[in-house]
Amino acid sequence: MTEPTVNTPLPAVYVYEKPVRLWHGLNALLILTLILTGYFIAAPLASVGGEASEHFLMGYIRFGHFAAGYLLAIGLLFRLYWAYAGNGYAKEIFQPPLLSKVFWQGVGHEILWYAFLAKEPRKYAGHNPLALLAMHFAFVWGSLFMVITGFALYGEGTGQGTWQYSLFSSWVLPLFGGSQSVHSWHHLVMWLIVCFVLIHIYVAVREDKVSRQSILSTMVTGWRTFKDDKPLDDMH
Repeated sequence: MTEPTVNTPLPAVYVYEKPVRLWHGLNALLILTLILTGYFIAAPLASVGGEASEHFLMGYIRFGHFAAGYLLAIGLLFRLYWAYAGNGYAKEIFQPPLLSKVFWQGVGHEILWYAFLAKEPRKYAGHNPLALLAMHFAFVWGSLFMVITGFALYGEGTGQGTWQYSLFSSWVLPLFGGSQSVHSWHHLVMWLIVCFVLIHIYVAVREDKVSRQSILSTMVTGWRTFKDDKPLDDMH
């Protein structure tokens, strides 16, 4: 009589180093702050009577937005640095293998999997191809766009001769055809980031339950654990 075969899950892999995890948590708080304050800047609260000095609510909202914007920009610079100072997984969202046929096949499979058309998920230590694609274009380029246009709008207030105006306002405003156009694009991309965040949270929770690897706990501990002994599908 043969004994049943016991499948031992693959050993855990250390994916997200502590600087990446700290950046991820801080970034989530900053983006939430920017979304909330940005919404009220675009649609201000009703004015109240009395001395303006006694009602500085919108001033505090604007300050919170500007402070969070500075921290987001600094964090993005740090994250770019850590893409080269950290491990291989820290580079993924900045260097997607867009010329790889295998990568695009993986993207196609993940689309089918998320649409409930594929029978089973693939297994990755890092980001799956579709998540990597979304992080690169929606988050990396989206954040960079918001930082550039945000500083361009901020430079209007600091005025000519300041570094914000010289580095951003002086060329961004003419490129978009004026301040109002930059405001509109900045506001539009904010809503795109809102949609990205909602999808990101849904997919993370879903994959944590039904995929072959841990998702939520990995961003807390840094370790990717697996649920079966099947080989990984990562390209690297």
